[in-house]
Amino acid sequence: MTSARGTFGGAVTVTTQGLPGWLEPVARAVETVQPGQLSRFLPPASGGRQSAVLILFGEGREGPELLLIERAGSLRSHAGQPSFPGGALDPEDGDPQTVGPLRAALREAQEETGLDPSGVQIFGVLPRLYIPVSGFVVTPVLGWWRTPSPVSPVDRAETARVFTVPVADLTDPANRATAVHPSGHRGPAFLVQNALVWGFTAGVIDRIVHYAGWERPWDRTKDVPLDWRA
Repeated sequence: MTSARGTFGGAVTVTTQGLPGWLEPVARAVETVQPGQLSRFLPPASGGRQSAVLILFGEGREGPELLLIERAGSLRSHAGQPSFPGGALDPEDGDPQTVGPLRAALREAQEETGLDPSGVQIFGVLPRLYIPVSGFVVTPVLGWWRTPSPVSPVDRAETARVFTVPVADLTDPANRATAVHPSGHRGPAFLVQNALVWGFTAGVIDRIVHYAGWERPWDRTKDVPLDWRA
């Protein structure tokens, strides 16, 4: 168990105690999954900008759900792209090898969505991954939204939308596809909530769904371009 105090003013603990039964497969997968099972893009031996994202599961009106944001369309990078809340570590977040990513994930989520971090139970941390195009070394931090709080874009110059996606929609074969980048790169995608979730975010969701045992057979020949619209 790791403990720290972040700039948001609350204690950070990592524990699986009290998780709902449906989240237990995810918690078990976190304990055994290896970096290469999540992505072929792994951090370099040195360098890269340390960052963290919050993969926050909650219980909504339609059952288990996942919190996502949509980046503002005016941003210079990843404009309009759905993603997990998150961002670069600040010096105040602490040691990037221990508590720093936990603090950063909660801090960034609060800054982007307005959520109350005290209602989030961190139950696991995935291996660090790498985003070559931006040079970010990303630590995915998994949380259970034990006590939900209102969320909405805090700064619309940064965040266009805050929304939740039912896990049932993410596992529905009708919502699965392969996103095709203009460069020719292909990767998993989800067509949910009038949005195309692709790239790093979709890749991580895809692996969580797979290793948690939630994956259902889907048509891997179904291609969608990045400018897909519902």
